[in-house]
Amino acid sequence: MAARITNIHVQEVNGLKTGMKSVLWSAAALLLLLSIAVPVLNILTILFLMVPYVVLYTALPARGFILHMLPVWVLSFLILGAPALIIGLFFLVPSIVMGHMFKKQLPAHKVLSRTVITLLVLFLMEFAAFEVILDLSLTSEMGNFVRSVFNDPQLQPLLPVEWSDEYTEMLIQMMLNTIPLAVISVSFFYAVVTQYISRRVLGSSGIEVPRMPLAKDWMLPRVLVIYYVIVYILSLFVSPDSKSFIGVAVLNLLPLLRLAFAIQAVGFFFYLAHERKWNPAIPVLIAIPVLIFSPLSLIGVLDAAFPIRKSFTKKS
Repeated sequence: MAARITNIHVQEVNGLKTGMKSVLWSAAALLLLLSIAVPVLNILTILFLMVPYVVLYTALPARGFILHMLPVWVLSFLILGAPALIIGLFFLVPSIVMGHMFKKQLPAHKVLSRTVITLLVLFLMEFAAFEVILDLSLTSEMGNFVRSVFNDPQLQPLLPVEWSDEYTEMLIQMMLNTIPLAVISVSFFYAVVTQYISRRVLGSSGIEVPRMPLAKDWMLPRVLVIYYVIVYILSLFVSPDSKSFIGVAVLNLLPLLRLAFAIQAVGFFFYLAHERKWNPAIPVLIAIPVLIFSPLSLIGVLDAAFPIRKSFTKKS
């Protein structure tokens, strides 16, 4: 353990701690934070907000990290005001969680899962803060926004003749029911993007952190197949606009499980490409329709449920 800590310390000294790299990453953190005020551009740049934080926290001691971050927060506050500071601090917490686990050399799947959980907790706390502190219901505001859109006279000619307020309310309820799915998906996507880019950046600076297993080695627990079958059967008896707990749970769990098994299917094709010595571009191209068309996730279900990979394994 002591040898590992010493090794990480040496990597820090030889990595971002020297030269101007840490200053440049602080500047990148500032620019990304300021970009939230730029329409359209902020949709892309906000995806990378956590990367500078993770890189700097992993490569620098705690004091050095604070000294680099203070100018970023002060300048962003002076230029954009409180919103920049709130957003910066929101992404700071999961970044520190990921960076701390990078320093401890924890397995990549633990880094990913704990970062996702941290983001989920922060999103829930943010929703609660809007409700309690600002007396603002995000769900009510979302419903009012959708109603205003569908009541717009310019949109009315484009709607089907049979469209009514009842259909609008059903659409709103479906959107509200899928909020957990959206929050989980966004948290997962943020964590994956940040972990991948940060690991590559740190590796190029001489700081090695555990990587995720190769795509060909991805394998979900077989018990998820049972959960998928149960949820799928329940979905046959649940209305999309159901307000019951089971209805909302099924509406969110089914897409998540399908996505999980779609990723499993992608892993299967990477395994097949490895065994058959295919061109590396082939499984990448196959992954696109697999992730887009949900029925193809059945391949992942079969891969997790049955040992079909053995029939494609080369015998020594």
